[in-house]
Amino acid sequence: MVQRQVPNPREIFELMQFKRPSLDFTGNRLGKAQSIADLRKIAKRRTPAAAFDYTEGSADREISLTRARQAFEDVEFHPGVLTDVSYLDMSTEVLGEASALPFGIAPTGFTRLMQTEGEIAGAGAAAASGIPFSLSTLGTTSIEAVREAAPNGRLWFQLYVMRDRSISYGLVERAAQAGYDTLMFTVDTPIAGNRMRDKRNGFSIPPQLTAKTVLDAIPRPWWWIDFLTTPPLEFASLTSTGGTVGELLNSAMDPSINYEDLKEIRDMWPGKIVIKGVQTLADAKKLADLGVDGILLSNHGGRQLDAAPVPFHLLPEVVREVGDDVEVMVDTGIMHGADIVASLALGAKFTLVGRAYLYGLMAGGRRGVDRMIEILSSEVERTMKLLQVHSVEELEPRHVTQLRSLVPHQSLPAPTERGSSLR
Repeated sequence: MVQRQVPNPREIFELMQFKRPSLDFTGNRLGKAQSIADLRKIAKRRTPAAAFDYTEGSADREISLTRARQAFEDVEFHPGVLTDVSYLDMSTEVLGEASALPFGIAPTGFTRLMQTEGEIAGAGAAAASGIPFSLSTLGTTSIEAVREAAPNGRLWFQLYVMRDRSISYGLVERAAQAGYDTLMFTVDTPIAGNRMRDKRNGFSIPPQLTAKTVLDAIPRPWWWIDFLTTPPLEFASLTSTGGTVGELLNSAMDPSINYEDLKEIRDMWPGKIVIKGVQTLADAKKLADLGVDGILLSNHGGRQLDAAPVPFHLLPEVVREVGDDVEVMVDTGIMHGADIVASLALGAKFTLVGRAYLYGLMAGGRRGVDRMIEILSSEVERTMKLLQVHSVEELEPRHVTQLRSLVPHQSLPAPTERGSSLR
């Protein structure tokens, strides 16, 4: 029989540990977020539907994004045992310079529409954490202002080649003068993808006050207060800001870009160049032979061609074929530190996060981005320690199995002939 006694009041009071109330509402809600999914829930509550859906959505039936996320869920890890992991090094070297963590912030467009601090928050948080920040051509803060916000930070610039080549070339020159060390030449956007959520929401730049947006704003007055009491949106490249996002992209992008544009831009850029949006092994081989410094396996977060290849699935084969010649990076679908670790184990030199960053930004501005980095960093650390590896360099394909449900019915045609060097 269990012996029972009258509760001792002193012991009861010792168990009653109440936290001191805090008026730091932003800190309170961010402190409760234990995952990127938690940040997403906060972001959805605090952001108007049109702006949130711009981040959340992808193209057409959103198959590409669904498959990309499923690919990371279909991972089996193979941990070692009896290894001392009291010390762990999560740093890595990418494109000739160190990064304190094996991930950086991807380029995102129209960022201040998500939350008014926009790219300033992202660049500042990245610099404080010792990781790269990428500014989009369609960013809402100028190249120079982002540099001022992160004077000692590592900055990359993402470039769209536009119909008016002088605009693109001018951006390249400005980024070089501002000390950006890497140019990310995006090649998967000859036209805008069919982003149906934006069309249904009537999402435009700048946002328009309609009956629908006013009703949506009622429970989120802070977003509109921030939007209406801060400087007007500025774009790094667009002189006209009217119309839906798709209309803006289609008016700015040029479907005629080709390898000659790559050569011309490579000749004028003094730093490293990464080709963003590579989706086949054949293109990876050709670009490696053309002398680029890196390739980013990406389907644009599922926002361009729907049912495009899953970058994480492409990774092992591309690394095996060209990993000795070019630095291979990956994005799309990364929502957990384990996704980053799995990518590194299969040979990725580096990873980039976009939506995770924007969820943090919408949840709490700069502090929300800091929290996003903190969450992913802790997940990377925990996953590596449970795998029982000491460093990024120790991660190998033996640590991961990709469980594949999507198997091609027939093999793809042989890759095209590899090209010649630009240099």
